[in-house]
Amino acid sequence: MKIRLVFLVIAAVVASSAVPLAHAQNYGDVTSSLQNGTWTVHVNKQVQIAADVTNGVNRDLPFAYIVQIVDNNGVVIQLSWLTGTLSAGQSLNPSQSWTPTAPGNYTAQIFVWSGISNPDALSPPLTLKIAVT
Repeated sequence: MKIRLVFLVIAAVVASSAVPLAHAQNYGDVTSSLQNGTWTVHVNKQVQIAADVTNGVNRDLPFAYIVQIVDNNGVVIQLSWLTGTLSAGQSLNPSQSWTPTAPGNYTAQIFVWSGISNPDALSPPLTLKIAVT
């Protein structure tokens, strides 16, 4: 399975044999910036974490798209997911949102698994540092 993660405020590409690549995009009046490997976003501004997920195998493939936000103390402050099944060659653009309510340093961890109750990874996890101002 080839996974390409695209964030409306934060963007990254993941494939099993590639190194994550990131760039900033504008979304409405929300802007982000990348400096020294950390994304900067604004408090009380919703961040949409969307992904382009493509099934690269020749059969139907169930998946779970999981986004976990962790604070600077290692505490999970938000965990969200969606599940589905992709037909062979099918692509989908799932999304999860997060609205940071306090300034600080956070980490977004993104997983694509076979399912919530079946944590077999379909791609390497992606970790992004986020500074909320």
